[in-house]
Amino acid sequence: MSALRVENISKIFPAVNKSAAVQALQNVSLDVNTNEFVSILGHSGCGKTTLLNLIAGFEKPSSGRIECAGKEVKEPGAERAMVFQDYALFPWLTVRDNIAFGLNLKKMDSGLINQKVEHFANLVGLGAFVESYPHQLSGGMRQRVSIARALAVDPTVLLMDEPFAALDAQNRAMMQQEMIRILAEESKTVVLVTHSIEESINLSDVIIVMTRRPGRVKEIIRVPEPRRMVEDTPSYLEVRKRIRDLISDEHDLSDIA
Repeated sequence: MSALRVENISKIFPAVNKSAAVQALQNVSLDVNTNEFVSILGHSGCGKTTLLNLIAGFEKPSSGRIECAGKEVKEPGAERAMVFQDYALFPWLTVRDNIAFGLNLKKMDSGLINQKVEHFANLVGLGAFVESYPHQLSGGMRQRVSIARALAVDPTVLLMDEPFAALDAQNRAMMQQEMIRILAEESKTVVLVTHSIEESINLSDVIIVMTRRPGRVKEIIRVPEPRRMVEDTPSYLEVRKRIRDLISDEHDLSDIA
């Protein structure tokens, strides 16, 4: 069953001052099944984040149609929650109140809100930090709060825009393992934008490789043994090489300073 459908999406950003119009995406189509983890890879500027923003409803497509849970996406909605690279937490709110933010917007009963906050704070390993403020937390802990806040509203699709890119290598690897653990407990459809081939292999059921601008779907790769592949085994190396080759085919000498 399809949780998300993108049909022939194109996006053109109009000319601004002396800058020419830019076509970011061209005829992009994809289906994301319920409880499937999909990663989107490609060169910088290929339209990965633009596509995610269109799915989130932050931008409107120039042409084409996006459906989430059978309804056309025309604006942001709670069925599509975003986890940003820079955490996007409210610094004046505690962990508890950050997680509860979307629930309060839905005007849920306060008792139920408290139950959900406790559940998701514990799920991401921050049950002991619910009264802390973002500035008192490490980068990895802040991103856990962001994930808990997104999951708390029970979205149909969880959107993640390079959520671990700001972390060092050790914390990034740890957060990938945390995501695997969290999603094993809370089944969820996920669309992740990432620059990391290894991250996409470690987390995904499906990897979508984009062409350079205007971004199009170049190839869709289904990962064997999702979230159970061991690095440096023949099957892992084969998938990694295939993705590297696809991205290298899009190489442009203008990338080299």
